[in-house]
Amino acid sequence: MRRLVQIILLKPILWFSRKFTSRPERYRIFKALSELFRNIKEEPGKKGVILDLKENSRIIVFSDHHRGAKNGADDFVKAETSYLAALDYYFENKFQYISLGDSEELWENTLNQVKKNNSITFEAEKRFILKDKFFKVFGNHDLYWDNSLISSQQLKAIYGKKLRVFEGVILEKGNKENTRQKKTVSKPFSFLTKKPDSDEDVLPIANCPITIFLTHGHQGDASSDGNWLSKFFVANIWAPLQSYLRINFNTPAYDEDLKTSHNLIMYEWSAKYNSLVLITGHTHQPVFESLTHPERLYKKLGDAVKANRTDEANQIEQEIKRRGRDYKTTPAQYLTMKPSYFNSGCCCFRDGDITGIEITHEKISLVKWNIHKQRVLLEETTLEKLESLLR
Repeated sequence: MRRLVQIILLKPILWFSRKFTSRPERYRIFKALSELFRNIKEEPGKKGVILDLKENSRIIVFSDHHRGAKNGADDFVKAETSYLAALDYYFENKFQYISLGDSEELWENTLNQVKKNNSITFEAEKRFILKDKFFKVFGNHDLYWDNSLISSQQLKAIYGKKLRVFEGVILEKGNKENTRQKKTVSKPFSFLTKKPDSDEDVLPIANCPITIFLTHGHQGDASSDGNWLSKFFVANIWAPLQSYLRINFNTPAYDEDLKTSHNLIMYEWSAKYNSLVLITGHTHQPVFESLTHPERLYKKLGDAVKANRTDEANQIEQEIKRRGRDYKTTPAQYLTMKPSYFNSGCCCFRDGDITGIEITHEKISLVKWNIHKQRVLLEETTLEKLESLLR
């Protein structure tokens, strides 16, 4: 019976959620990202922190756990094993941990429900906090950490130590001095509306080889940045239905067009500036060097065909056919994109896998941890190569 209801209701519910919540708005998102970056640079410690990317730096970025009440609506349940294995690895290898928002699902649950049912993962994170290696960023589903007057007390009760929550983090490699940098001139996409240069096009980017800006990515998105209708829908319709159907709706496969559109807007903002990399979460769709997995496959296929690597090309074609259902949207511009945008994916995939981004002084990597507690390297590039392509 439940399976029949799943088949009948899934598409109507998705249609309703898209119809009555706002889609990402390019101007709003651009404005919000620029204002946040400037605020962190001009008043460090208020909305975000600035960290030096040193030779011994090791950083892991995870986002979008959506930890809940361990019920049918809890997207994190299957991924908990993978997540705990990953935290063991990163703590033992002396990584700093940036939690990039939506760690707790506080649209669908009370904080007490989340605390009661996730003590094991909170204790695993606590190890990083006690070593001053934990940076917590809020997202749209855990805005409580930014809005509540007692959030600091709640965090101290959870972790046993005072913890600041920020809206963003900036990493700088080899910062010499601050300069104001205007946007670069690049080939615009044909569908974009051209606007004259203004203060919003100027950022105080440091005079260093590369600057990495991390934030959850919901800023300026009317469907999740303070939209009352979205919150009502999630709390009163979405959560009860999700609990009954036992389906994880929080996945790119269910609304790939919306999430790809949002990622594309994030890319457009990051591509305006030299030496700047933007890393977000929010969409649950992993992105590496501005490309999603299908786009990277198509690009690799083109490279293999040009180089007459027939066997490799055949293998890539087979993977594209095998996973064709997941690859509905591939922007035609992917071949000319700057590698300026990354997305950490999420820690709540339906199969129990999680994805994250590792950053060191030398390289940046997209990794996956599966339910077998195995770390899988998905993509990797050196920061030196990235720097040369972003100038």
